[in-house]
Amino acid sequence: MTRTTLKDVAARVGVSAKTVSNVVNGTGWVTDELAARVRAAIDELGYRPNVAARQLRSGRSRMIALALPELSQPYFAELASELVRAAQERSITVLVHQTDGRADTERRISDGIDAPVMDGLIMSPLALGAKDLNSRIDPTPLVLLGEHIGDGGFAHVTVDNTAAAAHATEHLLSLGCRRIAAIGAQSTGPNETAVLRLAGYRAALEAAGIGYDERLVFEVDEFHRADGAAAARRILDSGIRPDGIFAFNDLLALGAMHVLVTAGVRVPDDVAVIGFDDIEEGRYSTPALSSISPDTPALARLAIDLIYAQQPRPGIHTVGFTVAHRASTKGPDR
Repeated sequence: MTRTTLKDVAARVGVSAKTVSNVVNGTGWVTDELAARVRAAIDELGYRPNVAARQLRSGRSRMIALALPELSQPYFAELASELVRAAQERSITVLVHQTDGRADTERRISDGIDAPVMDGLIMSPLALGAKDLNSRIDPTPLVLLGEHIGDGGFAHVTVDNTAAAAHATEHLLSLGCRRIAAIGAQSTGPNETAVLRLAGYRAALEAAGIGYDERLVFEVDEFHRADGAAAARRILDSGIRPDGIFAFNDLLALGAMHVLVTAGVRVPDDVAVIGFDDIEEGRYSTPALSSISPDTPALARLAIDLIYAQQPRPGIHTVGFTVAHRASTKGPDR
């Protein structure tokens, strides 16, 4: 059987082979209408790129690695999905690793040990620091996600956690909340995210002329549902009655809401609750969870673009966010 070639596809559409190559490789500029016609011809003719030949010509494998701490965490699972989708649009394959935040696992992945040749690594490290990653033996481009390493000469893609946390707190303030509890502070471990979000919470209170009250700040060990539930029980046991809660991620918020509602506390009539990450689960909770919604598709595209740049630009590259207003911060009495 004769193999369908790129020129066959070009002839079917009536364009140059270069145009078809641009669509297949996600390079150059092609209109959406023309790209759709090319993809339709590819499907119709059954064209499959000669991957080995393309790698030899380009010197690239069209494969990248993605290393995340916990794929069971909805945020990381949804982030991985967005990265895979953005890579597929560029005909790039993603090899996904779960590190569990272990130093030995992160080191093996960052050094490319026992891995096929990759064009680069997108990684959210928890155990390794800048010194570790600056001494990695794999020369392929590295792009970091998360907040654990804020400096070190790497390209780092993230959302502005301090600004986003301030917006979450300001949303509660706009509803008339004045006793706003924060769930998610951390004093030990890889706590950079918690530190930045606490700073945003404090900044918003200060701007509103409200004093910072340590009794309204509740620490957690992890950003899981059980930790949010335990924090809510401590709130109920303390006798403190906040009228708003900012949870540092959606899982903490969902765990807290479960305990509050079970105890007869009405959300949002008695206490408004907002989370962070805008995971899909929160949109279907009862009540639906208001949340900070990072532009995850933009984050995914930017991380991949940096990998395939001539040299990833070191420094912080931020993406936008919005406040997703849902029922957990809206109610008949507000």
